[in-house]
Amino acid sequence: GQLTQAKVKELKGSLNNEFCSIHDLCVYALANSRKPELIKATLRALAAYLTWIPLGYIFEGNITGTLLQLFPQPVFRNNVLQCMTEIAGLQVDACYDMHFLSLFNGVMQHISTIVPPGTNLPAAFAQSSDEEQQLVQNLALFFTNFLKSHLSMLEKQIQQEPQMQAKINATLDLVVQISYVNDNELFKSCLDYWTIFVCDIFSSECSMDSLPQQFAFGGTNGQKMSRKVLHAEILSKLRLLMICKMAKPEEIIIVEDENGNIVREAMKDNATLIQYRIMKQTLVYLSHLDHDDTESQMLEKLALQLNGKEWSWNRLNTLCWAIGSISLTMAEEQENRFLVTVIRDLLNLCEITRGKDNKAVIASNIMYVVGQYPRFLRQHWKFLKTVVNKLFEFMHEKFEGVQDMACDTFLKICVKCRRRFVMLQIGEAEPFICDLLRNIQAHTLDLQSLQINTFYEAIGLMISAEPDTARAGEYLQRLMSLPNLKWQEIMAMARQNPMSLREAEPARKLANILATNTSVCTSMKGAFQKQLGLIFNDVLAVYKTYSELCSSIIANDGPIAAKRSDVKLIRSVKRQALRLLETFLDKADATDLKQVGIGFVHTMLDPVLGDYSRSVADARDAEVLSLFAVVVSRFGSTVESEIAAIFDACFQSTLSMITKNYEEYPDHRIKFYSLLRAVVQHCFRAICALSPEQISLLIDSIVWAFRHTERNVADLGLNLLLELLNSIQKSQFVNAFHQKHCVQLIQEIVAAMTDTFHKPGFKLHVLILQHLFSVVADPTVLTVPIWDASQKQYPSNEHYVREHLSGLLASSFPNMSQIQVQAIVSGMFDLRKDQASFKNHLRDFLVQTKEFATTDNAELYAEETAQQRESERQRLATIPGMVKPDQVQLDDMNM
Repeated sequence: GQLTQAKVKELKGSLNNEFCSIHDLCVYALANSRKPELIKATLRALAAYLTWIPLGYIFEGNITGTLLQLFPQPVFRNNVLQCMTEIAGLQVDACYDMHFLSLFNGVMQHISTIVPPGTNLPAAFAQSSDEEQQLVQNLALFFTNFLKSHLSMLEKQIQQEPQMQAKINATLDLVVQISYVNDNELFKSCLDYWTIFVCDIFSSECSMDSLPQQFAFGGTNGQKMSRKVLHAEILSKLRLLMICKMAKPEEIIIVEDENGNIVREAMKDNATLIQYRIMKQTLVYLSHLDHDDTESQMLEKLALQLNGKEWSWNRLNTLCWAIGSISLTMAEEQENRFLVTVIRDLLNLCEITRGKDNKAVIASNIMYVVGQYPRFLRQHWKFLKTVVNKLFEFMHEKFEGVQDMACDTFLKICVKCRRRFVMLQIGEAEPFICDLLRNIQAHTLDLQSLQINTFYEAIGLMISAEPDTARAGEYLQRLMSLPNLKWQEIMAMARQNPMSLREAEPARKLANILATNTSVCTSMKGAFQKQLGLIFNDVLAVYKTYSELCSSIIANDGPIAAKRSDVKLIRSVKRQALRLLETFLDKADATDLKQVGIGFVHTMLDPVLGDYSRSVADARDAEVLSLFAVVVSRFGSTVESEIAAIFDACFQSTLSMITKNYEEYPDHRIKFYSLLRAVVQHCFRAICALSPEQISLLIDSIVWAFRHTERNVADLGLNLLLELLNSIQKSQFVNAFHQKHCVQLIQEIVAAMTDTFHKPGFKLHVLILQHLFSVVADPTVLTVPIWDASQKQYPSNEHYVREHLSGLLASSFPNMSQIQVQAIVSGMFDLRKDQASFKNHLRDFLVQTKEFATTDNAELYAEETAQQRESERQRLATIPGMVKPDQVQLDDMNM
C-alpha cells in the first residue's frame, strides 16, 4: 500500500534501532557457515534489507568485503550479485566514493574469468543453463545500476589510475554484448541504461542554446578530455546496436508472423511502440553526437542489403526503421545527400528483388522512410514525384497491407508537401494535380472504400493549398465529379422509385459517397462549402427518408429489428450524413459559418432532432448528440433560443437509455455529456432559464456521470460540474443553487473520491471540493443559510458543512477516531486557499482509510506525473529529430 512520509520515516527509524542484531546474524552466518543453502538464504535476506539499513553497516562494516570474498565462488555468485546490485544503486555523498571504487575493482578482477575475452555472448547465452543465464542477467543489472549512479566518479579516477579507462570501456563493452542477447526483457534493462548514458553525454557535450541552428557541441573543458571523445568507441558500437535492434514504429503494418509469413498486423503492440520511442530517442542523441558515423554505419548496412551479403527481412526492417527514426537530426545538406542514396538504393532493391513477400517488405520500408522525411521531399521535386508515382504503383499491389500503407503514406506526404502539387514545377507543362485529377479513377481502381477516402482526403489537402480560389473551386469540382455522378444517379433512381433506397446496394453506395465527402471536407475545411451546397438538400432528404424507413421497420417488426443487418445499413447512411454535417461545422472558420448562417441549423432541427426523439432507443444515433454539441460550440449564444428544443428532443430520451446501468450505449454517454458541457460553456443563459426541477435533473445526470468507473465519462461529468459551478458562482442564482445542491454535491464528490475505483478523478475531485468549501466559507458569495432553518440553527454555513461532513466521515470510516475526523475536516477548510496543501491533505486522508491503505495509489499523483511528462516533452522538443516529422511545423508549409 501507499505509506505516508511520516510512516516511512517511523519504519526506517525502527529498523535502524533493530538492525544491529540482524546485521550481526547475517555477518556471522556468512563468515562461519559451511552450508551453501544457509549462505544463499542469508544473502537473499540481506538483499531485501540493503535499501533500508543505515549506510554505516554497509560501508563502515565489512558487508562489501564479505560479498567480494564470496563472489569468486560460482555457487554464490548470483545471490552476491543481487546484494551488490542493491548497494550499487545507492546514491550517497561523495565521502563513500572509495567504497564504491573498491566494489567496482573487486568485481572487475573476476570478470575475465566469468566472461572470457572473445566470448560470443549471445551464442553462449542461448546454450547456457538457467543459472548461467541468470548470471548474465544479474551482471547486466549490477553494471547498469552501478554506472547509472557512479560512472562520473569512475571517470574522475582516470587521471589517478591510468588503467581505469580500460576498465570502464571493458564494462560498457560487456553491457553492449549483453544487449545483443536474444532476450527482450534483458535488452530492455540494458536499453534503460543506454538511454540515460547517451542523454548524459549529449547534455554534457551540447550547447543547447545553439543546437537547433548550429548543431554545435562542446569540446574539451580545460585539460579534460571530452566525454564524447572518451566514449567514442562505445558510442559507435551503440549506434550499430540501435540500427540492428530498432523496434517497429507504429506506421508499419506489414509484419512477419510466427510462421515466417509476411502479413498485415492485426493489432498494435503497445510494448513495442514504447520500446521504439525509447530507442528512437537514444539514436537521435547518438546521431547528434556524431552525424558522420551514424550516416556511414547506416549506408554500409544498406550496401550489404543491396549486394545480398546481409539480406534478410529483419535486417532490412531494423535498418529502415532506424533511418526513419533520425529524421531532422542532420544538417539539411547532409540529410539531403544521405536521403538521395537511401531512397535510390531502396528503389533499386525493389526492382532487383524477386518474390511477392520480399517486395512487400521492401515496399513497406520505402513508404516508411519517405514518410519520415517531408523536408527532403519538399525540396526535391523529382524525388517527390518519383516517390508519389511509386506509391500509386503500390496502390495496385494486392498484397495484404501494402495498399493501406501506400494510402497512409500518400496522405502523410500531402500534409507536409501539399503546395508542391499545385505549383507549376520547372520542366513540367502543368501542375501535378491536373494529371492526378485526370487519372484519379485509374489510381483508385483497386482500392477499397476506406482507402479511397484516404486518397480523396490527401487530394483535398492539395487543393486547400491552391491560393487561387477560382482554380481551387475548379479542382474541387473535378475531384468530386465521380462521387457526384454516382450520387445523382441514385437520387434520380429514388425519384422514379422511392422503394429502390430500401435495397442494400444503393444504401451502401450512399454511405460510401457520404464518407468520401466527409474525408474531403476534413482536409478542405470551409472551402468545402461549395460542394456541400450541391448536395445539402439531398442529404437531408436522404436522412429523412431513411429515418422514416427505419421507424416503419421497427414499428412493424419490433425493437429487435434495430439489430438486423438491413436496418444497420440504413443507419450507417444516416450516421455518415450526420458526420458530414458535423465535420463541416467543426472545420469551417467563423467567416464560412457566417456565410452559411443560422438557417443551416434551423433546417436540420426537425429532420434530425425530431427523428431522434421519435425513434426507439436502439435506433437513436449518438452522432445526433455530437452534431448538436458542435452546433452549440460553433454558433454559441446565436442558438440560445434553440437550446430548449434541443433539450426537449435529447435530454430525457437519452437519460432513459443511459441510466439503466453503467455499460449500455457507451457512445451516447460520452456524446450526451459533451453536449451538456457545450451548452454550459457557450449558452449558460439557457441553463439559467431552466426550471428548478430541470436544474435538479441536470445535477442528477451529472452525478450519474461521475459515478461511472469508465474514466472518459467520469472525467466529462467532473469537468462539466466544475465549469457549471464556476458559472453559477458569477450568476444571480448562486444562493438558490447552493441552498438546494451544495451539500448533495459535497456528499457525492466525497463518496466518489473515497471509492478506489475513482482514483483517476482525484485531481478534479480536489478542484471541485476546493471550490465548494471556498464558496461555503465566504459569506460575501453565499449570503443565505443553506441548512434547513426549521431543524437547527448554525453560526454560519461553514459550521453547518463542517458538522455535516464530520458526521458523514465518522459513519463512513469507523476505523478513524473522532480526533482524526475533526483534523481532516478542519484541514479541508483551513487549507482551501492553497491548492497544493489542500491536495496533499486529501491524499493523506485517503491513505488513512482502509480502502486506500492496501492499494497502489500512484493515480493520486497523476497530476504531478503528467507535469513531469510535459516538462520532459518540452525538453525533447528543443532537440531536432525527437519530435515526429508529421508533428513538426515546417517553414512555408502553407505556401
